[in-house]
Amino acid sequence: MKPVKWLLTCFAGTLCIMSSFEDAETEETVPCLHMTFYHPCQGEKMMFRCLNFCRREQVRADETAKFGRDSSVCRYSLMDARVSRIQFSLQFYRKLHSSECCFEIKNLSKRAKLTVNQTELGYLNKVDLPWRCVICFGDYQILAETQEGESVDYFETHLHLAEAPILQERSLPSLQPVPESGISSSIFLCQDKSPTEMDENEPC
Repeated sequence: MKPVKWLLTCFAGTLCIMSSFEDAETEETVPCLHMTFYHPCQGEKMMFRCLNFCRREQVRADETAKFGRDSSVCRYSLMDARVSRIQFSLQFYRKLHSSECCFEIKNLSKRAKLTVNQTELGYLNKVDLPWRCVICFGDYQILAETQEGESVDYFETHLHLAEAPILQERSLPSLQPVPESGISSSIFLCQDKSPTEMDENEPC
């Protein structure tokens, strides 16, 4: 009888474990925005030295993720005098009458235009971020890829560093018509003589 009692006890314990496992809340997957950065002078100027390329970073869903040179305002700082204090921002949101979540990008630079694939954004212009796109301003190229998730409380960012131009490396189509010289008008040459950007509301 003892073996029978032991088997019944084990069976009951197994049922209890199975019941607890089935009743447990399903762990939510987290949306993640992968961003791969490229600048032709990165090796010399190290403008990405303040970005964390080592691990994913959690961002609250109600927080606006800002990119620019002002580290006191921007979560992601670019160490480049030609970058605006706040270059652009990303806002995570849920679409109206839908469970779908996505990102919205807004250009916050008064001097520099920003392109998202073939869409050009002026100051305060904003647009939904495609699930895979290239963001360009000045010499900067950023490949943005959205990984879907269920969480609406926060999202993650995962930053990567590209050693070669993203448009060539990823075999993506050119964002703008390329002249016969083979140099896109949206990509400026990296030269020290380029003017330093001053925001209109900044003291000289």
